[in-house]
Amino acid sequence: MKTIEIIGYRRANLGKNDAQKIREEGNVPCVLYGGNEQVHFYSPVILFRDLIYTNEAHFVHLNIEGEECQAIMQEVQFHPVSELILHVDFLRISEDRKIKMDIPTRLVGQSPGVSKGGALVRKRASLKVFAFPKDMPDHIDVDCSELDFHHSVKVGDLKFDNLEFVDPKQASIAVVEVPRAAKLAEETAAAAPVAGAAAPSAAPAADAKKAEAPKKDEKKK
Repeated sequence: MKTIEIIGYRRANLGKNDAQKIREEGNVPCVLYGGNEQVHFYSPVILFRDLIYTNEAHFVHLNIEGEECQAIMQEVQFHPVSELILHVDFLRISEDRKIKMDIPTRLVGQSPGVSKGGALVRKRASLKVFAFPKDMPDHIDVDCSELDFHHSVKVGDLKFDNLEFVDPKQASIAVVEVPRAAKLAEETAAAAPVAGAAAPSAAPAADAKKAEAPKKDEKKK
């Protein structure tokens, strides 16, 4: 997995007002967890572009005023309206301890269902993986070459050495959905035999009414 360097500066003061001032100056308030203490710092927002706005996972090499360590981005908070980065949490890592990371999925292979006009829909953009840092991939390739209509690839179908998936095994990652036109055709075809079977039953009912009519006339005579 690739590593991105983030340069940080320790925060002299904590609090909402100080954090807001940091953001106004083009920086992001951050916290580093793990180790003996929590480290509060800030970094220029431009350094987070290749870490957050990407389709791959990355390790982070933190350099906070000369103190360096390996970490992963654990959580990022965005402004609900402007989507600006408000805060980032990092977790210190070591090679001898397993970690959990959200790894993006990538759909590969030509699906038979798609060739027939279906739509390949990705249900999970990422999967939570538990592994040693050295075994963590940038992304997870999900083979969709055998997917036909209504078929899906589930978490339990994935087999990767040295990777443990935290998500439920029955959770779908990708599925081929039937296009609306084809779905309507299936429903029409399924309803046709039912409508045809109902027609013969109407004839005996009509004959029964005709048979009752002469009896009424005989009573009048």
